[in-house]
Amino acid sequence: MPGQARIARVERTTRESSIVVEINLDGTGVTDIDTGVPFFDHMLTAFGAHGSFDLTVHAKGDIEIDAHHTVEDTSIVLGTAIGQALGDKKGIRRFGDAWIPMDETLAQAIVDVSGRPYIVHTGEPEHLLTATIGGYSGGERPYSSYSTVINRHVFESIALNARIALHVRVLYGRDQHHITEAEFKAVARALREAVEPDPRVSGVPSTKGTL
Repeated sequence: MPGQARIARVERTTRESSIVVEINLDGTGVTDIDTGVPFFDHMLTAFGAHGSFDLTVHAKGDIEIDAHHTVEDTSIVLGTAIGQALGDKKGIRRFGDAWIPMDETLAQAIVDVSGRPYIVHTGEPEHLLTATIGGYSGGERPYSSYSTVINRHVFESIALNARIALHVRVLYGRDQHHITEAEFKAVARALREAVEPDPRVSGVPSTKGTL
């Protein structure tokens, strides 16, 4: 069993964005998300809720240009926070697998908390290369749309910075909202399983003795 609170707080500031992420891997799904990209907020809220991670994400970026920098940098910081929160990885299950249906869509994610970062992302239909979701240009605070072409890069950034192997695939789907949300929920559920304490494991779950 993990012997201490698995909590991490990571901050990152560049000329393009300022990001703060705090995560508790042993939380209950309480979230506080504000990135200026409403659909991405929706996805991160789902990620925390379905992973049962307490997750705070506050991001300010150059969304007047595009959401890309903010989404990318937030994903980097989230992955870094997950990796730090994992600590020595003693007593965890290490592997996780989740299937998530969302209406017409079915997505799967598989995680290995391996210490060897890798990403495989397959199956998204071609129209996600050009689809956008949300966005609002009026009022005092504009909100940027979310371009679904960035989905792969989000999962890649999380995996590389958390140092996990992550496989995500869409078996079928039509609606870009459903496809993207099913992927985020599948990753959250798989990661939740992988980082859970395994009562039969006392040390690091690897024949190498380290992950």
